[in-house]
Amino acid sequence: MSKYDLIEELNKDGYLFTSDVVNAGISKTWLSHYVRDKGYERVAQGVYVSPETWPDELFILNRAYSSIIFSGETALYLHMLVDREYSEITASVPSDFSGQRLRDKGVIVHRERKTIYGLGKTQVETNYGHFVNVYDMERCICDMVKNRKEYDVQTYQTALREFFRKDNADYSKLLEYADALNIKQDIKKYLEVMI
Repeated sequence: MSKYDLIEELNKDGYLFTSDVVNAGISKTWLSHYVRDKGYERVAQGVYVSPETWPDELFILNRAYSSIIFSGETALYLHMLVDREYSEITASVPSDFSGQRLRDKGVIVHRERKTIYGLGKTQVETNYGHFVNVYDMERCICDMVKNRKEYDVQTYQTALREFFRKDNADYSKLLEYADALNIKQDIKKYLEVMI
């Protein structure tokens, strides 16, 4: 089997990742030739997309920066808690992560202390069918309540209403996160009103 055939097998829905190619024992030189010959576009460090593929921005960011967790309005949209798409991508990162490269790409970056970074991390499927790191619904609601001034009224009310309508909403988890984020009293008020 040729190097090109091996690289072709590593193609995942039109995406090629340098790390996958190198881990398969193929040099970056061969990858470079393949990418040039097949017309792939470099969309992020170590991430290439075929000409036929519509790029999934969230998936690309998550592959290029594995420590990011989508949060804020981006996460609310991925969980279908709001009806309109986010205007800017929001991601949470550990406090020791610079985030400047992400900011340069227009991503809103929230640096979080180690005690809360990753609290509620899960994976959700994007509109393009790829799984990305995101905070779960309960963490999204807690973050939104904690930072309510950053949200417009319509987004805030819609997300709360949709969350409390969901059959899979976990109220005990919501209270656990609220306690960790020091907003337990605020969340209790919403629980009393909404359920």
